[in-house]
Amino acid sequence: MKIKNKTLLITGGTGSFGNAVLQRFLNTDHFSEIRIFSRDEKKQDDMRTTIKNSKLKFYIGDVRNYDSIERATRGVDYIFHAAALKQVPSCEFFPLEATRTNVFGTQNVIDAAAFNKVKKVICLSTDKAAYPINAMGISKALMEKVAVAASRNNPDTTVCLTRYGNVMASRGSVIPLFLKQIQEGNPITITDPSMTRFLMSLEEAVELVLFAFEHGNAGDLFVNKAPAGKIGDLAQALKELCQADNEINIIGTRHGEKLYETLCTREEMLKAEDMGEFYRIPADNRDLNYAQYFSEGEEAASDIEDYNSHNTKQENVEGMKRLLSNLPLIKKQVFNEDVSQYLN
Repeated sequence: MKIKNKTLLITGGTGSFGNAVLQRFLNTDHFSEIRIFSRDEKKQDDMRTTIKNSKLKFYIGDVRNYDSIERATRGVDYIFHAAALKQVPSCEFFPLEATRTNVFGTQNVIDAAAFNKVKKVICLSTDKAAYPINAMGISKALMEKVAVAASRNNPDTTVCLTRYGNVMASRGSVIPLFLKQIQEGNPITITDPSMTRFLMSLEEAVELVLFAFEHGNAGDLFVNKAPAGKIGDLAQALKELCQADNEINIIGTRHGEKLYETLCTREEMLKAEDMGEFYRIPADNRDLNYAQYFSEGEEAASDIEDYNSHNTKQENVEGMKRLLSNLPLIKKQVFNEDVSQYLN
């Protein structure tokens, strides 16, 4: 990266992603100040006392509140917007709360960034935003639309997006749950062993955001190519790593869950640019010329597939064991390795 001594703001910065970004940048001269914006004072205090770095500045606030995020963006050069409500069942029961944070909160971040002439905003999205069937995915899909719409009208601020799948061992995800069940000697609860999910490490998620940070144009959406695997195989891989024999209970699909996830829709793949490890999907910058929507079509759209966790590279149990063995959580709790170099 060519930037030096800039100011970075991370919304939702006390989460797994924020910790991984700090691990990348705290000891470099890219940023002289990194602002952590979130509403959880306990997590901020934990981060402050654990890391003890003068570059870190902490801002209590909520992206739902424009005034709090506007104050936090003053003097900021770049924003990584990671604040979100992400748990599928919670969003399913409280869809308006998901909308307030994921949609209106994102608009507040972008408006504040434009007001304070922030150079670039990277908004983090999820595979659940492609062909969404649950409230979390729908709110994230609308967040993407908000960001792309804003990207057309902000000459001083570049707004672009990343979309990635499940981050392995992130907070609230299935790997820590399975590991806890194994260690406590309880049955492993699986919704559907045939479900497939993309398999990404936190470091790969950060790499995607940094790629967008360096290469993103207004309205661009960047997607990381990733392998996938079956949830049943994931549970088996964890059992073998832990040398455990826990039984597996099939509990059925939860509210709002998909059999597989999609990272790029068929329509997006039609215009996607293959950039090696990533896809770049440029913004649809058509205006309201209705003929382009209703009179003219895309013949090629009928001949292309979406990019989903069923048709990407599939990892078997052995492949998953290799991926899992590189996770700090597994290194620490299964192999008893020192992971003090990891901030999260």
